[in-house]
Amino acid sequence: MAHPSVPAKSIPELIKLVQNNPKKYNFATPGIGTTPDLSAVLLKLTAKLDVATVPYAGAGPAVTAVIGNQVALGCVAMPPATPHIQGGRLRALAVTSAKRSPALPDAPTMSESGLTDQEADTLQGMLVPAGTPKAIVQGLYSEIAKILAQPDMNARVVGLGFDVVASTPEQFAAQIKVEVAKWTKVVKGAGIRVE
Repeated sequence: MAHPSVPAKSIPELIKLVQNNPKKYNFATPGIGTTPDLSAVLLKLTAKLDVATVPYAGAGPAVTAVIGNQVALGCVAMPPATPHIQGGRLRALAVTSAKRSPALPDAPTMSESGLTDQEADTLQGMLVPAGTPKAIVQGLYSEIAKILAQPDMNARVVGLGFDVVASTPEQFAAQIKVEVAKWTKVVKGAGIRVE
């Protein structure tokens, strides 16, 4: 996302703008190591941008910083930014999901913007301690899937900018493994210290 004063209206325009103005632009993020923060780092590495990420204590302060033009660019999960984009206080440049969001149908994906392998979803899920009996895990999954399938709950979640997935415990465990491997490469590539 960008403050409306930023002349770039797309990711290709943003890349060109930042490359022509090194060190002028930075990305507000909701904190070091969050998915949006790592997404901004991934874009920086892929497009070879001379920008810094400015970590805030959560998405709310990061969005506020971009609205106030303290930091011209931002990368956050959709829910805190969507109402401000819809209200014209922020400009959506792209979404990092694999497909466009119904909440912001005019915002292209990063892939549509010409950058592949930039997909990054802020995952929401329920985890239980290792060794939890399979029957309890399956019961929790069934109840959560039922709740997420309710039309009012589904509409609320989608309206915030999230996709309802309700993957099985096995699918979610496999996705976590893929995500850990992907973001480990980004962290190492960016030289981010993990303590």
